[in-house]
Amino acid sequence: MTPPDPLLTTAQAAELLGTTERFPRRLIAERRIAFVKLGRHVRIPASAIAESITARTV
Repeated sequence: MTPPDPLLTTAQAAELLGTTERFPRRLIAERRIAFVKLGRHVRIPASAIAESITARTV
């Protein structure tokens, strides 16, 4: 069994991306990145960040 993919807060995702917290929130609002809703909390799988970066690398 593989360990679960870590879920990041928008602040943690922003730190990984080197942006402000507003950018990951916009990606979520525009449905451009996978996310998980746990009640009122929104989390982004770490793999979704990596996939997003890979998909947009030129």
